[in-house]
Amino acid sequence: MDALLQATARAEARHFWFQGFRAFVEPLVRRATGGSPAVRILDCGCGTGANVEWLSKFGVAYGFDLSETGLRFGRDRGRSRLVRASVVAAPFPTGSFDLVTSFDVLYSLEEPVERAALAEMHRLLRPGGFALINVAALEILRGDHSVLSRERRRYTRQSLGAAVTAAGFSIVRLTYTNAVLFVPLLFSRTLQRWRGLKPEHEAQHEITLPPPPINALLSRLLLLESAWIRRYDAPFGSSLLCLARKDD
Repeated sequence: MDALLQATARAEARHFWFQGFRAFVEPLVRRATGGSPAVRILDCGCGTGANVEWLSKFGVAYGFDLSETGLRFGRDRGRSRLVRASVVAAPFPTGSFDLVTSFDVLYSLEEPVERAALAEMHRLLRPGGFALINVAALEILRGDHSVLSRERRRYTRQSLGAAVTAAGFSIVRLTYTNAVLFVPLLFSRTLQRWRGLKPEHEAQHEITLPPPPINALLSRLLLLESAWIRRYDAPFGSSLLCLARKDD
């Protein structure tokens, strides 16, 4: 996982995937926070803390992660509201946040730990608060990146929805994203599985920054998709995005 965090730290400012991800997520963050600068936000499994810095535009944001490597990267970049903790035992009082987020974390957890992590997110939220979750989608897209990120599963709408509701949440929005990447990813990852997935230390090419013209094109395509996603749910994609609510 440290290899993934190191690769992420190099790519997250400009890589097309991160540009698209934030475009997909921002409308749901605004919906959850209601435009109030006083809301408290917690990123569970924050990695390098880049998303904590970004979430600070919408309220007072904190983050925690188990990896000291990711936290060190974040602190070296001046991100101060970061602590070391497990997703099943966050060092914060019950009901102390308006929004909790989990971005590309749950798929790397064993099922009992996944359930405990969702229960912990539910505990941390105030009644009426929101959880925002992003995960890898569709087993048919398993590839080298799955090794790098140590995926234990890729989700469908049904499996993610069932896990979230079992933790006591009500689903507000659940959609696939990165639909414009689906066909090229399906082709490339089918080939990767056919030739055998690379070991973790050889899989970092999956998150390197592509040549500028390609990166710019893919960024624009994802921004266009994000505008469409604001109104419609995508029927497929390489990720799933869920906004859920803790009932009053």
